[in-house]
Amino acid sequence: MRAGASPDAVPDSLFPFGGPSATMPLRVHATDADRSQMPVTPDRSAPDADTPGTPAAPGAPSTPHTPERVARRPRAALAMGADTAAALFDAEALAALREVCELAPLPVLDDLAGEQARAVLRDTEVLVTGWGCPPLDAAALGAAPRLRAVVHAAGSVRGHITPECWDRGIEVSSAAAANALPVAEYTVAMILLTGKNVLERARSYRAARCAEDWLNTPRTVGNFGRTVGILSASMIGRRVIELLRPYDLRVLLHDPYVSAEEAAALGVRAVGLAELFAASDVVSVHTPLLPATRGLVGAGLLAAMRQDAVLVNTARGAVVDQDALTRAVLDGRIRAVLDVTEPEVLPPGHPLWDCENALITPHLAGSQGNEWGRLAGLAVSEVARWAAGEGFAHPVRRERLAFLA
Repeated sequence: MRAGASPDAVPDSLFPFGGPSATMPLRVHATDADRSQMPVTPDRSAPDADTPGTPAAPGAPSTPHTPERVARRPRAALAMGADTAAALFDAEALAALREVCELAPLPVLDDLAGEQARAVLRDTEVLVTGWGCPPLDAAALGAAPRLRAVVHAAGSVRGHITPECWDRGIEVSSAAAANALPVAEYTVAMILLTGKNVLERARSYRAARCAEDWLNTPRTVGNFGRTVGILSASMIGRRVIELLRPYDLRVLLHDPYVSAEEAAALGVRAVGLAELFAASDVVSVHTPLLPATRGLVGAGLLAAMRQDAVLVNTARGAVVDQDALTRAVLDGRIRAVLDVTEPEVLPPGHPLWDCENALITPHLAGSQGNEWGRLAGLAVSEVARWAAGEGFAHPVRRERLAFLA
């Protein structure tokens, strides 16, 4: 990938989740040798936030880090939907969690108001949460006088971490970094597949059922020298950049918080928003949904895209003007790979369902199946670190919550 010129000035309000030091590395998975690393926006108050590292080998398992000395085993409980707990914490993960804490007996807490829940909360110091966790409001916290930390075995904490949590001084951790990897893997796979026109050519092959005249393949097909535009150097955006390095691709980046020098260090070239869409063969959207980014990708930017260019969206559907995107895709000018839409799910009669230029997947890019083990492993690691007094490797800070997905 090539690096170079400086970015155009864009109001910082478009991407208020970055910062001048957004290219610094931060640990993704705390492993026994602290080998698995990933660049994200650093938190200076986090332990070893600026420690560089070496990425784990592709496909390497995520091994929970257990400090050499766990000072004590805090009392902990699982708070999430029952189905979530069954998916995230299999027998092996539960056994690992029990090694680092005194885990309350199952069932999990999916309602914090009942008598059984209050009896558990009374002695709980650490809540391990997941999808379906009820809000930790004043009533729930009132029943948990000893609660000091929340370890979220998923990404966003917006659904259950309330202002009362921060007022109480409760420490919060998230597995967003672990969840970023499968999203980045999905993105890279779609970038490469669309470069070879795999879906379109497979459809034609199935219809024709005869040999393709491959020597007449258009020179627009392929991934050699293709230009990929990354919208936002978010956690996932940076991971995508990292995974694209082995390929012969030209990668552009738009993020007003990343300087030309910082972009060069990432191996990409910083450009303005309009140039990103006009100069790229594929644009991958990685900005969180904030008031300033709702509808950011509108008709003007979509119209600037090259003929047959591809828009990949794994962020949030509302970052893109869904109506404008639908028109552009139905016109045959561009293609789209959408793991998220607005609304989600699209109505049954929506024209994109039957459009050959659109691939719509059911929000599957994030952790699923065996990838849940990575989330559970990170949660176990964070509980172990907290118990040993090491502090979280992946803290969520109150002052940054408004800028996170």
